[in-house]
Amino acid sequence: MSSKAETVDKLSFSNLIRFNKIMGLVHFIQGTLMMLFAFLIYPNLDGTGTQTFTIPVVGNYLEFVEGEGLVLTTTDTLFQLPFLPLAASFLLISALFHFIIAVPYKKKYVEDLKQGINKMRWYEYALSSSLMIVLISSLFGVRDIAVFALIALANAAMNLFGLDMELLNAGESKQGKKVNWLPFIFGSIIGLAPWVAIAFYIGVNPNLSAVPGFVWAILITYFVAFNTFPVNMWLQYKGIGKFRNYLYGERGYIVLSLVAKTILTWLVIFGAFQP
Repeated sequence: MSSKAETVDKLSFSNLIRFNKIMGLVHFIQGTLMMLFAFLIYPNLDGTGTQTFTIPVVGNYLEFVEGEGLVLTTTDTLFQLPFLPLAASFLLISALFHFIIAVPYKKKYVEDLKQGINKMRWYEYALSSSLMIVLISSLFGVRDIAVFALIALANAAMNLFGLDMELLNAGESKQGKKVNWLPFIFGSIIGLAPWVAIAFYIGVNPNLSAVPGFVWAILITYFVAFNTFPVNMWLQYKGIGKFRNYLYGERGYIVLSLVAKTILTWLVIFGAFQP
């Protein structure tokens, strides 16, 4: 590699590390503001400190009833899901990973980028996006703890397939024939599971007209954002246009993540003021 090319690469890596620091700060500021809103502002909006925004999480249990056999018992509420603090936490999770990448992990980050890998991205998505989809599903009526667990694990698995995609194709040319697309295909399939669950709950909801507009806005925003990430990966591995450079796609992931989380955060805050 020529000296000029090395300089360009180093500058590109330096720019990405700086970009991660900036994005970490932006996520941290938004997450902190939302956490303050959740604990200091929102509970006192009605002047009494009693207003809350929680989702009940329930469990169903089998019980033996004489003459009937095993039947489903009355649903028990296990705990309340604190919606606003959890919405703030997915921003703070992103901030943490950006700072890890930009400071203690930056040497390994650069080494991995040269091979077309960013492990930290997929670990962060497995946590933050799983939390997001759980919160979104709760707005459409999901309450059972088992369903929440399956939605979260399916979404996490989808992101770990993304990591597997990069590991299997590390260092390869991203030009079609040499790329192993199986993790992409399997991840896309398992990634549909949370949306199937949400679609079911939408379909059986007898009073969809009562669903607030901000809830639909959150769903549509996340669905659009959800589908831009695999498009970004597809463009990378097809080597289309600027995406021949893996670093361009890496920056794309960072921007997409920030845009999706920022829009969702403010939609949630807006929705907190709704009846």
